Amino acid sequence: MIEDWPILSILIFLPIFGAFLILLIPNKLNQDGEILKNSITNIKLVSLWTSIMTFLMTLLLSLKFNYTEKQYQFLEFYEWVPSLGIVYRVGLDGLSLPFIVLTAFLVPICILCSWNTIQHKIKEFMISFLILEAFIIGMFSALDIVVFYIFFEAVLIPMFLIIGIWGGVERIYASFKFFLYTLLGSVLMLIAIIYIIATTGTSDLIQVLDYDFSKTEQLFLFLGFFFSFAVKVPMWPFHTWLPDAHVQAPTAGSIILAGILLKMGGYGFLRFSLPLFPDASLFYQPYIFFLSCVAIVYTSFVAFAQQDIKKLIAYSSVAHMGFVTIGIFCFNTQGLDGAVFQMVSHGIISGALFLAIGVIYERTHTRDINKLGDFATTMPKYSVFLMFFTLGSVGLPGTSGFIGEVLVLIGSWKVNPLVAIISGLSLILGAIYMLRFYRKISFGLSENQDKYEIHDVNMREFMILIPLVIFIILFGIFPNIVLNFLKVPHFLILETFK
Repeated sequence: MIEDWPILSILIFLPIFGAFLILLIPNKLNQDGEILKNSITNIKLVSLWTSIMTFLMTLLLSLKFNYTEKQYQFLEFYEWVPSLGIVYRVGLDGLSLPFIVLTAFLVPICILCSWNTIQHKIKEFMISFLILEAFIIGMFSALDIVVFYIFFEAVLIPMFLIIGIWGGVERIYASFKFFLYTLLGSVLMLIAIIYIIATTGTSDLIQVLDYDFSKTEQLFLFLGFFFSFAVKVPMWPFHTWLPDAHVQAPTAGSIILAGILLKMGGYGFLRFSLPLFPDASLFYQPYIFFLSCVAIVYTSFVAFAQQDIKKLIAYSSVAHMGFVTIGIFCFNTQGLDGAVFQMVSHGIISGALFLAIGVIYERTHTRDINKLGDFATTMPKYSVFLMFFTLGSVGLPGTSGFIGEVLVLIGSWKVNPLVAIISGLSLILGAIYMLRFYRKISFGLSENQDKYEIHDVNMREFMILIPLVIFIILFGIFPNIVLNFLKVPHFLILETFK
């Protein structure tokens, strides 16, 4: 039976095993000192099939998962550092599983979209992506605070390399800014973790949840976790690393950054901050609402001024994640459901938008909106795909973007109508700049139209784009595919506030 297997450890280490196999593939050179095509193809195929097998295993987990069970499932427990109370404990509940599936879904897309665009250090690139996938899955399945912290910080290393080696002209600046922001934000969390272990005698999350911290302890410990998660979300004013990282990252890096890494902070709030520090969460709620509302409104206006398409989508992501933090700190079912659904939906939609931008950049070598246009004529299939992604981003009913935003608005209205009104009005701003962007790209005139030989999406690109469209529509029409998994974990979170 699959329940008896160490299925999560297999899932974590399978990408690492694939990376090891890639490392063993010899770099056979031709007479000019270039790697032979066969070696490159083998590297790409091993990475692709490893990621596909990982995705299929997550689907198997989803089929075997019992979403009415109140206990963690597929649990694994091993003593690691008994003297410090540190254990290797991993497991799944309805909160972590959707993010693991989303990660495994996006990684093959990242590999496929890099098939022709990454031309140097291909072996190192594929290894970095597979190791990044392993660390992310490990983070979402960790039930020990120290194990979570290790995976949480380890994610920075391959992402730092992906931006710094395969990024744009200012990739070194962007990669160091990304690394330092996120690393420094986690120093306080490390101090808070040390205090928790010293106080409770364990880092096992299941045991720590039974410990009752005083309100004063909660206020300080909450801040220790908050700064780390706020940088990852990213909340205003901790967001400034994101536009630079997105602009300089390769297309695959932007997809995984927007699709998964921005969700780590929201997941951290739900997994640790709310259950461990309920009194502090209630105390800081007004401040979180304020920062989130500022983020939604401010970054929406900043997005209007952007000429670089990647920066526009990056600032749009900050606004969307503002909805997530509002939903999390509503402390009601609608808000929590909306926050998680918004994270899953945004992971698909933002990944799709960055993929679409990559398709344009591959052909035109520019992301300047003023230099692009008339793709409805020159690339009609592409324009249809872009239309779906844009409408999903603005939250059109029938798309996945609509469900999360509406649930958050309902949840926030119950707690603070002013927050709901500000958030609702900001949706209008988002619709304006996204539809303006689509109109210019698809129907506007290009300054350099004659310089490009533009062809429509090829079969490889079509096969990458079509699953994204399907899931945007599928989750928009059948949201319970995701929401059914959230009933038990959100019920347990809300129980801590009674």
